[in-house]
Amino acid sequence: MQIIFDLFNTLFFAPLVNLLVLIIRALESLGVAGALGFAIIIMTIGIRLLIWPFMSSQLKSAKKMADMKPHLDQLKNKHKDDKQALAKAQMDLYKEHGVNPAGGCVPALIQLPILIALYQVILAMFDGANGLERINKVLYNSSWHLSSPPDPHFLGFNLGSKPSDFAAVGVFVLLIPIITGLLQFFQSKMMVPTPVKVYPKDSPKEKKEKDEASDAAAAVQSQMVYLMPVMIGYFAFSFPIGLSIYWNTFTLLGIYHQYRVGGWGGMKEFVSRLRPLGK
Repeated sequence: MQIIFDLFNTLFFAPLVNLLVLIIRALESLGVAGALGFAIIIMTIGIRLLIWPFMSSQLKSAKKMADMKPHLDQLKNKHKDDKQALAKAQMDLYKEHGVNPAGGCVPALIQLPILIALYQVILAMFDGANGLERINKVLYNSSWHLSSPPDPHFLGFNLGSKPSDFAAVGVFVLLIPIITGLLQFFQSKMMVPTPVKVYPKDSPKEKKEKDEASDAAAAVQSQMVYLMPVMIGYFAFSFPIGLSIYWNTFTLLGIYHQYRVGGWGGMKEFVSRLRPLGK
């Protein structure tokens, strides 16, 4: 286990720590106020751009699988008594549409250690003396060592403060977890498959299959669209604000990326309602 921990630190944690410290020092040398906050945003954008190709592959694979859902449901009904025939029919369908069922897993596995390391780096910045010691320990050059944590103030917020301490730091910090939860809701809603359309010419069997597909999408929606934002919002409430800066930056980029790959998805109807207001 120690070998895995050391390998993770060497390959992921240490490079990101050095990158963040270099960005902070560069911004401080330019006299930029709130260097830590801007450094977190810049590094998050850089990491997101680095894993952009892997994310694109994952999103495209997920979209193809969602588009194939009605066809897969038809195969399940057709071969419900023959699992071997069902498996073969599904593989033929995947091959016909150029879809790899595991295609979305590999990119996720590649990006996961990077995201965990990024989270750990930012968390260390707000962990007082222990975090400072951990950061200095992995810096490549001793001249880069931090004698004290970077100034945590950014756009009127103390990035080391927690919204859960609102009684001491001010009620306005509660906006942070609310915004974080709303952004996560927006992104989660976009990823929900659009309902399968039912046409008057559809046979009773086709209508039943489409209703079942819509029910499955509704189940995904209730679990992912509502539970995930609540969970992320709670994390934003409990952890330092600096982590929310990272998470919200990553989410905003994710929303843009999702839109580029698959459009507004489950948010299409909501966005169409907003457009007349903007005219």
